[in-house]
Amino acid sequence: MAKKSLKTGARKTPGARSGKTGGATKGPESTVPAVAERIAGALEAIAAAMSSAAAKPDNSRALALADAFIWHPDGRLAPVPRVSRVDLDLLKGIDRLRDILIENTERFAKGLPANNALLWGARGMGKSSLVKAAHASVNAEVDGQLKLIEIHREDIESLPSLMEQLRSSEFRFIVFCDDLSFDGDDASYKSLKAVLEGGIEGRPGNVILYATSNRRHLLAREMIENERSTAINPGDAVEEKVSLSDRFGLWLGFHRCSQDEYLAMVRGYCVHFGIKLDDSELEREALEWSATRGSRSGRVAWQFTQELAGRLGVRLAKQTA
Repeated sequence: MAKKSLKTGARKTPGARSGKTGGATKGPESTVPAVAERIAGALEAIAAAMSSAAAKPDNSRALALADAFIWHPDGRLAPVPRVSRVDLDLLKGIDRLRDILIENTERFAKGLPANNALLWGARGMGKSSLVKAAHASVNAEVDGQLKLIEIHREDIESLPSLMEQLRSSEFRFIVFCDDLSFDGDDASYKSLKAVLEGGIEGRPGNVILYATSNRRHLLAREMIENERSTAINPGDAVEEKVSLSDRFGLWLGFHRCSQDEYLAMVRGYCVHFGIKLDDSELEREALEWSATRGSRSGRVAWQFTQELAGRLGVRLAKQTA
């Protein structure tokens, strides 16, 4: 009996090995949680993408509610109920530039060929004011079919997404970027180049781009010089960046105004808002104001007008009489 018992115990030894083998089979099973985690992560990513797509704002209805909008990179067009603008008649000293931009805008609004426009030059000379005034003037002629959309400089990379939304709209659009320029290693200008000309889709036929800048080539001079001095092929490096401004078909240069033009701006504002002051006194104070700021421009003229109106207790509301 003892021997039989020993044999039975001996027979159990393979069973122990079998148990170890069974333990080894748990290796593949241990990978199941990792696979499940990856699947769960993938499903969460898909769900997030679908949720994002579903939450994408529909701007088609909003476009009919206002004449001007601000573009946000999340895909939203925020209506601007009251645009900060001055009347076209108040823009003095830029008559030729005004006429060129108005004509270009009228052609575009009527569905005729027109150019993207770059308004560059001296600060405070009415570049952005002219864009907004031109839009208001032409939009009144086409029964509100011309919309103005402002895109901020830092959102330029989202410009292709905006073009995608506007392409199928029944309205026509001026996409406006104020104070456009690029510094350092900023490569977002490439998105603008593709939209202006050169991309597969290109600029939609119902969209035109107007930009203002203090720089003719939208780049700081030292950037251009650095490219020339450090690049292996200096000419190629400079051409790539300077070519951005070349893609605006219409260049309008704004230069510092003369004393007579500055005084004409001041007088125009005073007549427009009903500010009454002896002309010789007005001229003396206006010139003194410009001297303290070291410049003459439309902006300086407007700032002086605000100072004068406040001092005389005149509210800046257009005079109807």
